[in-house]
Amino acid sequence: MSGRTNSEHAASEHPPDIAEADEADETDEVHDARRARWTAVTVGALLALAGLAASTLRATGSAPALVPAAYAVGALVCGLAAFLGSRGRTRRALWLLIAGVTVMAFGDQFD
Repeated sequence: MSGRTNSEHAASEHPPDIAEADEADETDEVHDARRARWTAVTVGALLALAGLAASTLRATGSAPALVPAAYAVGALVCGLAAFLGSRGRTRRALWLLIAGVTVMAFGDQFD
């Protein structure tokens, strides 16, 4: 017996490697950033397509001209959010997504 406790023995055999812990944190951050970018791109593209479809449907109906225009502008803003999200500007993309959906919702109120 060497007189060391089990925890001292385990610590001496495998010292904690700070570099490995930092690398694991870095890969988690990279993974989170990549997921945020893909989420912004996907949601932005889907909202842009939905806005364009709604704009087309409203333009063929008897709705005032402001309604399809609001949907088209909202779709354009959501498309811009998808572009910014793909470039890593996820906070700006989130705010643009909110603004685009808000424009579409306000435009729908004029119907």
